Amino acid sequence: MGAADVVPGVSGGTIALISGIYEELINSLKSVNKELLQKIIKGNVSGAWAHINGNFLVALFLGIGISIVSLSKVITYLLEVYPVFIWSFFFGLIVASALVISQQVTKWDIKSFSGLVLSALVAYFVTIASPAETSDALWFVFLSGTIAICAMILPGISGSFILLLLGKYNYILSSITELNFKVILTFGLGCIVGLLSFSHVLSWMFKRFHNLTIATLTGFMIGSLNKVWPWKNVLEWRTNSHGKSVPFIDESVLPADFSGDPQIFAAIAIAVVGFALILLLERLGNQKAN
Repeated sequence: MGAADVVPGVSGGTIALISGIYEELINSLKSVNKELLQKIIKGNVSGAWAHINGNFLVALFLGIGISIVSLSKVITYLLEVYPVFIWSFFFGLIVASALVISQQVTKWDIKSFSGLVLSALVAYFVTIASPAETSDALWFVFLSGTIAICAMILPGISGSFILLLLGKYNYILSSITELNFKVILTFGLGCIVGLLSFSHVLSWMFKRFHNLTIATLTGFMIGSLNKVWPWKNVLEWRTNSHGKSVPFIDESVLPADFSGDPQIFAAIAIAVVGFALILLLERLGNQKAN
């Protein structure tokens, strides 16, 4: 999830969904509530830990944190040097994810289908939105964390890409690299507030409208495919914190030559690998469940 969240356009929520931990994650986050506070006040530490599924959350967020810190430079490098191959892998991964997750809808009716279409349209229009220039004030850093974390746990909508739209992706990534704790802590606090609030909404939706919720999450993944399409035409560039020019606004295009470019066949092969990986994970998950 951490590695996915570093890439603008790929959602850690997608990884959580396909690995079968999504609902457990949402319900664990939702358990940070009044009942937990009562257990803590009474000194029932073990009860409080069990109430929030502490072992699960610590293992998960420790893994996410380590991955973000250790892989942010690697992912940035790969996106600069091998962008088509990296996007191809995630394209295949998300296509397979959408197919696998859609199978969890037990009955496709007008509500489920409408949720699928509307969420796909929302995700698509998010991918073509233009990034903004925004304030570096701490209150906006907090707000950015609150908004981005909600997107981060929604499959198909990338928290990193939302930060890019808010004009804070490069600023937050640089703050992590430079260990700017004031910005990191403010952003982290915003993430906590957004995560705990939004988890209650998602948990309620899973319990009351399971098919609609799954269909809607599937739609988000389908709509996000435009962002991870491997071939792009860069319309505008920006200068990052290291003085390098990186894509700022782009559009999806078809590859120039299907017949003569060996990179195209390599990209397709890599997309197939991403697709097959999800099917393998889904099969292993089913075997474990049975």
